[in-house]
Amino acid sequence: MNKIQSFSASPRLHLGVVVGRALLGALFVVSGLLKIGHFASVSAMLTTLGLPFVQCVTVLVIIVEVGVGLALALGWKTRFAAAVLALFVVPATFIFHSFWFADSANYSNQLNHFLKNCALFGALLMLACTNAIPRLGRAAD
Repeated sequence: MNKIQSFSASPRLHLGVVVGRALLGALFVVSGLLKIGHFASVSAMLTTLGLPFVQCVTVLVIIVEVGVGLALALGWKTRFAAAVLALFVVPATFIFHSFWFADSANYSNQLNHFLKNCALFGALLMLACTNAIPRLGRAAD
């Protein structure tokens, strides 16, 4: 058994991946559920950005965040779900957290959100590129 196989079989690593993946997925699920409760204001905010078909875009965003976030949290199609969410995070980051356009009062906040989303992208990329991702109650494949 090589070091990679023995490391991936570690119970601590298994638990860490399951908990980390569940928390990462939960972030998207909660974000999507909050958008349902604030559908009109989310659509209005998207209108100010000049996006077309804002209600359709809002519905699509909610579906991605809740549906794919839930899949990730539960470990169903983990690599695919992580890849979809990673691709989702990139445009969202540049559209909503363009700190380079922010005024001095909002610069630090937008930079912080931009960097946070970069970290989310990194975590999602790791999950999308990992072969053996355990689910709760199941050993790694």
